[in-house]
Amino acid sequence: MQQPKVSVRGLYKIFGDNISEAQKLLAQGLGKDEVFSRTGHVVGVNNVSFDVAAGDIYVLMGLSGSGKSTLIRLINRLVEPSSGSINIDGEDIARLPPHELVKWRRRRVAMVFQSFALMPHRSVLDNAAFGLEMAGVDRRTREERAMAVLGQVGLQTYAAKYPSQLSGGMQQRVGLARALAVDPDILLMDEAFSALDPLKRVEMQGLMLELQREHRRTVIFVSHDLEEALRIGSRIGIMEGGNLVQEGTAHEIITRPANDYVRRFFKGVDTSRYLTAVDLLDSSLQGQSFGDHQRIAASTPLPEAMKIVLGIDQPVSVFDDTNRLLGAISARSLLQKIAQEARHV
Repeated sequence: MQQPKVSVRGLYKIFGDNISEAQKLLAQGLGKDEVFSRTGHVVGVNNVSFDVAAGDIYVLMGLSGSGKSTLIRLINRLVEPSSGSINIDGEDIARLPPHELVKWRRRRVAMVFQSFALMPHRSVLDNAAFGLEMAGVDRRTREERAMAVLGQVGLQTYAAKYPSQLSGGMQQRVGLARALAVDPDILLMDEAFSALDPLKRVEMQGLMLELQREHRRTVIFVSHDLEEALRIGSRIGIMEGGNLVQEGTAHEIITRPANDYVRRFFKGVDTSRYLTAVDLLDSSLQGQSFGDHQRIAASTPLPEAMKIVLGIDQPVSVFDDTNRLLGAISARSLLQKIAQEARHV
């Protein structure tokens, strides 16, 4: 089994002087508000563990104050962990001494912020090349690399412009180019597109997915937008009160939400497009099979399953990857599921 690229175990961040006392209260089951009222300590992240596979986009979601931005900053130690481990390719970043941490950041990780964080007195090219400059790369090499990544994000012709001469969406592309220029193993993105208008936001999501298909970087992406998480995330982690309350694929979280907090994220979102044939089974047809010409895979998306079932006007059998019969879908079960999902929107 392939080892994860990032493996976080038992990670805590508690802001205050008496961390052990706060951790004892957390271990007793107290929430962050109760810990604060008793100790004055703020719980940022509470005993969080998760893995990210190489080449995946792992989206951290949560309401404001849930701990998602603190967690992403712990990954590269912009915020120092109180305890726990952050293993990246088997190396515990939480235990790197400061001089090694600086070298590791320059080689391995880059971060894109919500605020763009561009330097107004530098050109687009110089902004894109800034990380390479800090790493000591010579001017010619860093400018060649920066021009290449500006080309990837569609801004090569704007290299001589300044940030004030660009739209918000273009400025965020420069921020992304600056991160990509150092060719990081891991890209950390903290609400990177949330300051953009809806059309620009979707455009940037599409650009990121396109770049991801080409380069397969490991991305940890913070968002408060479920639609964004569903579109770009290989896996999604949902945070509440410093806790990671659920993680999984979009399909797993939609079909098996852990609690009402998770369910509230779906309000107003059409989740039916993430359903598959296995979610549409007709209980009245349990154990029945309808022949090889009337069978579909369990992973068949709802729109395709609907087209097949309604096209032949007969039930179809659903099989898993091992050719095991799971059940059957009928027009009735399809319509019932669609009506059920519509009530959630």
